[in-house]
Amino acid sequence: MELPESDFDAAEQTILRWDATASEDARVRMIFEGDRREIDLYLQAVDRIHLSLQSTTLSSESDAESKKVNTAIQIAMARLEDEFRHILISSSIDTESLTESIQLTPRNSNSFSEFSVSEDADGDGDGDGSVTVSGESSRSISSYRSMSSIREIDLMTSDSISDLRSIAERMIAAGYFRECVQVYGGVRKSTVDASFKKLGIEKLSIGDIQRMEWEALNAKIGKWIRAAKLCVRVLFASEKHLCEQIFEGLSDSSQAADEACFMETVKGPAVGLFNFAEAISISRRAPEKLFKILDLHDTLFDLLPDIEAVFDGSSAELVRVQAAEIISRLAEAARGMLNEFENAVLREPSRVPVPGGTIHPLTRYVMNYVSLISDYKQTLGELIVSRPVTGSRYSDDVSIPDMDFTDHEEQSPLALHLIWIIVILQFNLEGKSKHYKDTSLAHLFVMNNVHYIVQKIKGSPELREMIGDSYLRKLTAKFRQAATSYQRSTWVGVLYCLRDEGLHVSGSFSSGVSKSALRDRFKAFNGMFEEVHRTQALWLIPDTQLREELRISISELLIPAYRSFLGRFRTHIESGRHPENYIKYSVEDLETALLDFFEGYAVSQHSRRSQ
Repeated sequence: MELPESDFDAAEQTILRWDATASEDARVRMIFEGDRREIDLYLQAVDRIHLSLQSTTLSSESDAESKKVNTAIQIAMARLEDEFRHILISSSIDTESLTESIQLTPRNSNSFSEFSVSEDADGDGDGDGSVTVSGESSRSISSYRSMSSIREIDLMTSDSISDLRSIAERMIAAGYFRECVQVYGGVRKSTVDASFKKLGIEKLSIGDIQRMEWEALNAKIGKWIRAAKLCVRVLFASEKHLCEQIFEGLSDSSQAADEACFMETVKGPAVGLFNFAEAISISRRAPEKLFKILDLHDTLFDLLPDIEAVFDGSSAELVRVQAAEIISRLAEAARGMLNEFENAVLREPSRVPVPGGTIHPLTRYVMNYVSLISDYKQTLGELIVSRPVTGSRYSDDVSIPDMDFTDHEEQSPLALHLIWIIVILQFNLEGKSKHYKDTSLAHLFVMNNVHYIVQKIKGSPELREMIGDSYLRKLTAKFRQAATSYQRSTWVGVLYCLRDEGLHVSGSFSSGVSKSALRDRFKAFNGMFEEVHRTQALWLIPDTQLREELRISISELLIPAYRSFLGRFRTHIESGRHPENYIKYSVEDLETALLDFFEGYAVSQHSRRSQ
């Protein structure tokens, strides 16, 4: 039933009947929970009062009449404000259902830009990077509108949206724009805050974040990445969509209502969300932070188009600017951390030799780090555009290796940085090898570590492609040269005992062998071999193939020489007294003893055959 235009009194009575300050019934009942006829009747009454307000403003009505109209409109607006708030609160989608049923997982560690929507009754997701909506909550989520990777969810039913729009339209027309925005933003912001809490997003200042230990912060970064994608692509996008559904086309003289309500709702949460990444971007540039920095950079870089789409209004510029500035600072931090890492590798100060000449912890750490860098080659390749500085960056107290880039003209700046890291790692390892008192062990240490570097490069297709086969061949030659140097420094002296020179009596070559010299020669060999066996069983070659190759190489040097020497001279010893004191080893004994080498633990002397 429509009210006659002239019937102000009837409209006023309708307004006063729902004055919550004057009626207990009006205080406990909500108009928009009643039947549609009653809702329409009240809205028509508001429209009539508003018309009267406009007429009073334009005409010379009496002060009493003007006051009457103003009072009625104030009561109506207060009531609509309560109704507006109640609908917002009672019609909002359950926060727990939203945050638990929507699950975003990256397709891989470096790409977060593509998502799909699928139904999953268990709500577990399938781990393929999809936004999964469980069947349980589908009753509350009526539709999706896809823009890029944004997933907008209808947060209210169409009836609730229609009622909210009808109220907002009247409040804004009556000059209650600010009140409408504040009520809307207050209710919806509490919903967003509840979603943040469910996602584990804490309210932390930049100072709080920078004071946290890296171990604790490291764990929070992964949670933040997942939460940030959900917030931008689902929560914020859906809030904007709701604002458009309710307020699009409504405005006061200065601002569109949908943009104003959206920013009132999400400005604080959005700035707080991005403060986390901002705090990390300006924190100390420790090398161990590099990969989390890159994860944050990749996440925000992939999110930037979505941030620009969701926060596209003029009043949202500060959010867009904040996100772009954080990306820039994260990029700069990543570049700085790579330089810090290079410097740290060069200056790593440990001087205590690792037992047994095995792989140094620095080598493992650096090569694992380099392998991870290669996993991020797309991002770092875009961020690292200059060659490594090989001299001027270091102070005079640190000597640096020579690095000739002429052989690597075709390689990217990032690849050159990786090669440079390996160069300075080798340079550092060469310095550490000098702390071994045993020259043979120093060569073994270099062999082990350079071989490990080669294997790490070969084991990563990405890294091998970046390093290139030319430099890989140089590294391979390096560890083989170290193996040759080890053999020379260890076994030349042992093999020298098996020479013929000095054993024959002068002038009697055919039969004149000095038994005394021969006995001394066998004793010298036995003593030197036993010392080598005792010490080098404690040395360690952790790579089984390399260990076996070196044993075979030693065997090919030692066994034929010993077999020949024994064949030529054993009869001279066996014809004398106590031959067992001189011929302690058979060929088979030596072959067995060689199996003890480079195992890294002490062994007892092998039993020998009776000679």
